[in-house]
Amino acid sequence: MAIRERKKLGDLLKEAGLVTEAQILEAMKMKQPNQKLGDVLVQYGYITEKQLLSILEIQLNLKSVFLYSYPIDETLTELVHKDFARNNLLIPIKLENNRLTVAMNDPLDFYSIEEIELSTGYNLRPVIASKDDILQTINRIYGAEEFDLEAMSSDDAPAVRVLDQLLISGVTMHASDIHIDPYESNILIRFRVDGVLHTDRSLPKSLMSSLVARIKIMAGLNIMESRLPQDGRISTQVSGNPVNLRVATLPTVFGEKIVIRILEMSNIFNNVKNIGLQPDTQAKYEKLIRQPSGLILLTGPTGSGKTSTLYGSINELNKPEVNIITVEDPVEYQLYGINQVQVNNDIGLTFASGLRSILRQDPNIIMVGEIRDSETAQISIRSALTGHLVFSTLHTNSAIDAIPRLYDMGIEPYLVFSSVKGIMAQRLVKKVCKDCAHTRPANHAEKEIFHRRGMEIEEVTVGAGCNACRQTGYRGRMAIHELIVVTEAMKNLLMENASLKELEEHLRKNGVRFLIDDGLQKVKQGDTTIEEVLRVASLD
Repeated sequence: MAIRERKKLGDLLKEAGLVTEAQILEAMKMKQPNQKLGDVLVQYGYITEKQLLSILEIQLNLKSVFLYSYPIDETLTELVHKDFARNNLLIPIKLENNRLTVAMNDPLDFYSIEEIELSTGYNLRPVIASKDDILQTINRIYGAEEFDLEAMSSDDAPAVRVLDQLLISGVTMHASDIHIDPYESNILIRFRVDGVLHTDRSLPKSLMSSLVARIKIMAGLNIMESRLPQDGRISTQVSGNPVNLRVATLPTVFGEKIVIRILEMSNIFNNVKNIGLQPDTQAKYEKLIRQPSGLILLTGPTGSGKTSTLYGSINELNKPEVNIITVEDPVEYQLYGINQVQVNNDIGLTFASGLRSILRQDPNIIMVGEIRDSETAQISIRSALTGHLVFSTLHTNSAIDAIPRLYDMGIEPYLVFSSVKGIMAQRLVKKVCKDCAHTRPANHAEKEIFHRRGMEIEEVTVGAGCNACRQTGYRGRMAIHELIVVTEAMKNLLMENASLKELEEHLRKNGVRFLIDDGLQKVKQGDTTIEEVLRVASLD
């Protein structure tokens, strides 16, 4: 196999106008040991996987393939062991004229090439494929062997193999949750990817008891209790990466349903810059969180990314000279340098009791996972009024709705506008796949939507559907935001018992970008679609 003299990847990317020198230098700073520059550039959104593969084709003088639609000869998996394929990111896909075509993430991995040639006796022809594409294909093809229904029994060994495979599949697919649903005659496995549930496979009902027991043991749950819901967590490694798992069980007619929330440590935001705020909103939010005291609230429904934004905010403020303490239910990510307290209602460690104890620990910054009751709200507000910076979340439809919600909890209005410094609402929308994105003229209805919000648009970006996004047109998710900073003028309106409509009108006049406006702005930027924004934000 002859590979011509190669230009550096960074040089080729710059020549193609895909990245700048500054972006390459930034990527080099963020690059982990043994991580490739191309993978970092894709990870941080500087280039797409399709662009990377195209450049690698030029650099290495090799072809690239998309395995999702490639007619793979699945019998060839017998030639390469699953662990070797996964560890070296490769998979055999075609055999023709004594020549074995192998899709590789690193076609310059001469050790793997030699190993396969020696073990199979075939000449090897490498082609390039993306890491995710290879891993998902390995899980799909080799996984079919692992889930041999006839071989499944009720002993522990199959349960261990099945759970390991489910976790690998979930992480590889970038799923947020794995659903294990029991039915009368089978078990249904579903993955939630980009907010949408996809049915993956069906397993025999005979496997249920051992699979549930395996999960409960790992999560530290009571394996003898099947009548009550239980919650637990697992810290493990999947494909060499640290992963935290949140486990929730629920008794149903046909057995215990289990949902496993996947919390990849690599996905946690490092700072405010990674949250996805518009530049002007980011500047306001950074100024807000650097105040010495006050209450900052994040609002939104379950699964809107509030916790990730909270972690990004306190990570931004995490300094050796600052004492940060959190009380959470549950502790989703374990952060170095931050004291995290796990709520345990069974022993009386509630948000309220935990918060009272925190105040005796000389904190500078406090994070309360959620304000659920009047007592927690009272303590949070009094903490903010006594010199502490307090972060917390509320379940409300918009940022402004947080104020009457606090009133409903019995908080006096003067305490609310004295303590609350800012409120940010957020929702998650799916991002247009960059590999198949294209623009088209905006239709009349789309123009009208923008016009109603005082904006104009001539063209919109949509995804045509490709192998990278599994023909959906979307890949990944992003947040849209609504930030309200409580100013003196707003305090005066609150003191005068202004209605929500009056408050909204005041905010609109003062340039506050509501959820719908931020979403439409990101539509204009080509990041998402109008359909996605209207799914999570009201037009009126």
